[in-house]
This record gives sequence, structure tokens and C-alpha cells, in this order.
Amino acid sequence: MSFFGFGQSAEIDIVLDGQENRRTAEIKTEDGKREKYYLYFDGETVSGKVNVNLRKSGSKLEHQGIKIEFIGQIELYYDRGNHQEFTSLVKELARPGELTQSTNYNFEFSQVEKPYESYTGANVRLRYFLRVTLVKRISDTVKEQDIIVHTLSQYPEMNSSIKMEVGIEDCLHIEFEYNKSKYHLKDVIVGKIYFLLVRIKIKHMELQVIKRETTGTGPNTFNENETIAKYEIMDGAPVRGESIPIRLFLSGYELTPTMRDINKKFSVRYYLNLVLVDEEERRYFKQQEITIFRRADKIRKNYQAALSHHNPSLLSDGGGNSKTSYQQHQEDEEEEDGGKEAAEKKDEKEK
Repeated sequence: MSFFGFGQSAEIDIVLDGQENRRTAEIKTEDGKREKYYLYFDGETVSGKVNVNLRKSGSKLEHQGIKIEFIGQIELYYDRGNHQEFTSLVKELARPGELTQSTNYNFEFSQVEKPYESYTGANVRLRYFLRVTLVKRISDTVKEQDIIVHTLSQYPEMNSSIKMEVGIEDCLHIEFEYNKSKYHLKDVIVGKIYFLLVRIKIKHMELQVIKRETTGTGPNTFNENETIAKYEIMDGAPVRGESIPIRLFLSGYELTPTMRDINKKFSVRYYLNLVLVDEEERRYFKQQEITIFRRADKIRKNYQAALSHHNPSLLSDGGGNSKTSYQQHQEDEEEEDGGKEAAEKKDEKEK
């Protein structure tokens, strides 16, 4: 910007290394729209070039320095003036002086720690971005560019199932069982409901996936519940001894990983909610928390080769061992194919 429209000014552009081969991901904005940004993982280097283009040729631009920052930030919508930065790195690109022509500067933030996943919710936003500042006497020129960070997790094969009972004395006794308590974003919830005692007239039953976003602490705690998915289990009255299978595919819904006590600012948790409605419109429900995590997606081999020379992100298997996200991609691809085969066989048996 220039003062009263006079003097030299500049436009700033940020170009990331390898962006033509880098994957992008979408994230929801505050107004509900979706935007695409380049995707990074924890421990991965963020590098590129900053182009400073002068708008008027033959005229110089005085500045008090040029810097680039890598920032990880949490913004609570009810406290917008107080952003919480959990990551903040700075590189000086140029010392105070004069620019007589358009110039570019290389930058690198090596093996950057990105501990949390990018997130936009009802009351909070967690974002990562690069900010270039050209410091001037009157008004600085600032350029920001967001990136998206995904956190990858792996849970052991021993994933305990969920077994619970819902009952009203001498009226209703139901047992329900889900195959596990931890699910990846493209997983399938498989379960069964057993009717052991039915003396009230149930007309409807459904399974819901509820997302609960919690922000703040103590008396300033806000809970925002959103029903992400509804799965109709039955429409009509069940009989004693009947069992009903459940199969809910999560890939069709907009989910994020479970996020617990992120920087002591917010949490995102998911619950399975079993809802029964009787003929008098009375509702009975039972809720159980589940864990949702992001598993590595399938990636093309040429993408893996293009990025393998960079510092790969590390992934914990929960037992102190670490794997690169690329190794996890390959293992998960094999596991996913095997899982689909097993599910198809199970369906055939049930039929």
C-alpha cells in the first residue's frame, strides 16, 4: 500500500516448492463454503519462494526489512481479538534497505512441527499459514497463505468392541453391540441389536452419529452438538428374541478426527446415539463415545517418489514405534482391500 496513492508499492506472492505435485485438501470456511489449500503433514518441511513485485518501474521502494513467518493459530469466534499461537517461526528475508527492482527470496522451515489437524468448526478455527511482511514506515505490506495439515494415526489391531444395555424395568430390555470403539474416517460401523424384552410398542429406532464441539473452560464452556449421520434401524414393532444388524458407512459423511483438549482450548468428540421412539412419541436413547481417526489415504506412486526426498512425516503406532506416513499409506491400502473382502463375505453369510 502507498500513502495517499503516491510513491512506490509492491505485490507479494508466495510459491511453495513442489506445489504442482502436492496434493490439496478442502476445508470449510466460517461462512460454510469450501476452499482448497496445499496439504502437509507433521514433521514435513515447508519451503518455497517469496516474489516481491514492484508496481512502478524506475522507482525505488524503501523498507525496514522483509520477513516470513510460519504460524499455527487457534481462533475462538467469541474472542476474536485474542488469537492463541501454538507454533510461530520467523525467517528474515531482507534487512532494511531499498528495492529498485522486483526481487525473489527463498525460504525454508525445516521439519516443522504441526501437532494438530486443521479445523473449522461452529465456534473455533485452527489454521496454519505463512505470512510475509514487508515493513514500511507508514503501513506494512502483508501477504498470507494458508496450508492444510492432516494428522495421521494408527491404532492397534486389538480394538475393543462396545457392548451396552438399554432397559426400563419390566418394560424393555435391549442389548446392542458394535464391532469396535475406534474407527477411521472411511470405516464401517458394524453391530447388532438384540431385543430381550419388549412390552412397550416401539414404532421407530435409529442410530445417530453426533459431533460435540467443546470450547472454553469452566463457566465459559460452550458445547455445540451436531447430528452428522442418521441411520434408520427399523420402522415398526420388534418382537422378543429378534436381532437387527447394523452397517453404517462413515465415508459418506463430513467427519474430522477426534480432537481432545487441543492446546487447552477446544475438543471435538463423536458419539453413537441409539434412539427409540414409542407410539406415544416418548424417546429413549443411549449414548456411547467413539474415537474417529485419520488413516493415510491411497496415494499414487509418482507422488510418493516426488516427495520422498523431503522429510517425511512420522506416525506413531501407539507403542513408541514410528513409521512414515508413506509406509502407512501402503499398509492401509492392503488392509482396506482385505477389509472390504471380509465385509462382503460377512454380508453373504447373513443373507
